[in-house]
Amino acid sequence: MDILKIEDLTKIYRQGENEVRALDGVSFSVPQGQFLAIIGPSGSGKSTLLHIIGGVDRPTSGKVYMNGEDVYAQNEEQLAVFRRRQVGLIYQFYNLIPVLNVEENMTLPVLMDGRKVNEERLNELLNTLALTDRRKNLPNQLSGGQQQRVSIGRALMNAPAVVLADEPTGNLDSKNSREIVELLKLSNKKYGQTVIIITHDENIALQADRVIAIEDGKIVRDEKIR
Repeated sequence: MDILKIEDLTKIYRQGENEVRALDGVSFSVPQGQFLAIIGPSGSGKSTLLHIIGGVDRPTSGKVYMNGEDVYAQNEEQLAVFRRRQVGLIYQFYNLIPVLNVEENMTLPVLMDGRKVNEERLNELLNTLALTDRRKNLPNQLSGGQQQRVSIGRALMNAPAVVLADEPTGNLDSKNSREIVELLKLSNKKYGQTVIIITHDENIALQADRVIAIEDGKIVRDEKIR
């Protein structure tokens, strides 16, 4: 079953009299539970694609379906709920709230959604991410790798349909990068999460089930690895 379907997606940015076509007729589907890597040079359109999948940036034309639902047929309020419940976003620079501790940062999306925190899931994630003894620490008391683990935990707390990771290792050394990729692979296998990762790193991409390469807003390669 396909959890995500992209149909003829186009995104055009206007800069004065000029048009920048960030995405140009992109179409593909992602089966439930797949670990997909999207690669391409800077400016190729891969981050734009990720943000449109995540309900952050509207396309100029085309469709995004998640769990069979037309994402952009929703109004802004419905889109906000979609982002909280259906998508887990992991960024290169963590985006943690500095005055909140590890536990509070991880549970923030649940609380913003007006729902009760699943303590069992929280404790399991803290244990899986090796953050149990850091749960009361503030972000500035953590290493870069630990901060990125918190952002992964935050993305997984709501058990979203799709986890979207935008260059999640771009700000880390090689050891922490390997650990973060292993954690994403673990969440893919252990929790059955569908994971889409944007990366410049071909070695990271080759650990995915499938690699899509984008250049100049178009798919130039779509290859199943395993």
